[in-house]
Amino acid sequence: MSEHAADPATEVFLAHRNLLFTVAYEMLGSAADAEDVLQETWLRWVDVDMDQVRDRRAYLVRITTRQALNRLRTVRRRRESYVGQWLPEPVLTTPDVAENVELAESMSMALMLVLETLSPTERVVFVLREVFAVGYDEIAGALGKTPAAVRQIAHRARAHVEARRPRAVVSARETEAVLESFQRALETWDLQGFLDVLAPDVVIVSDGGGLVQAALRPIVGAEKVVRFVSGGIRKTGAKLSFERVAVNGAPALVVHANGVFDGVLAIRVEQGRVAGLYYVRNPEKLTHMGSATTLSLH
Repeated sequence: MSEHAADPATEVFLAHRNLLFTVAYEMLGSAADAEDVLQETWLRWVDVDMDQVRDRRAYLVRITTRQALNRLRTVRRRRESYVGQWLPEPVLTTPDVAENVELAESMSMALMLVLETLSPTERVVFVLREVFAVGYDEIAGALGKTPAAVRQIAHRARAHVEARRPRAVVSARETEAVLESFQRALETWDLQGFLDVLAPDVVIVSDGGGLVQAALRPIVGAEKVVRFVSGGIRKTGAKLSFERVAVNGAPALVVHANGVFDGVLAIRVEQGRVAGLYYVRNPEKLTHMGSATTLSLH
């Protein structure tokens, strides 16, 4: 081993870093907060006697879980005073994420908004159990609860999510086809084509964080959404251009206005139409769009 080789603690941490980031991001809905949690995890990990740790991956997940739960309680209070609608921070993802149906669904804007309606503890339990298949005993150890209590929390969280999650999981290929029609209608401003690709009860949620203009409340209904979009284009007079990318494991659009990066538009598809539009314009949430984030369930 060369003198420049990483020490054992660093090697173990780096081997599991993608998993730890994914765990933290799923719990927090924020890449920036997830990075902070990883830093806190690392600071605690370097003080651990690794010879006393039987399962290093599980131990790291436990540290990350505790740090994420602490931060989740803090950011929940911060989000109560958030200006307008709050959306998860989008992350540019690699093609393999879309191929992992479970991971892609768990990261979707629609499902992450559902997870926001859980209590911090419920969200942590749901993510660990349903997304990462962590055992009840292991979750109990991370949270300082009994396995029986964790089972009850998991049952409650699962029922809550099932009642609110999107009705059907749509493949990346189907989403891509619908997004292509949606993009074409926008680029040509084909009003009928735009209406045709929207579900009658489509909802658009836009997040400006009080820093840039965005609707303060969701807008529901195809005709209202069309009026909102066309009104925004007329008001700014901006020439829009679109780049198709993979965001949170699904096809999405990066929007440029007069050549300047304006935001990220994700969609939810149901029965071949756009049922949900999620437009993140808050510049503080767009810092992870420069390069793809590697995610992992293992």
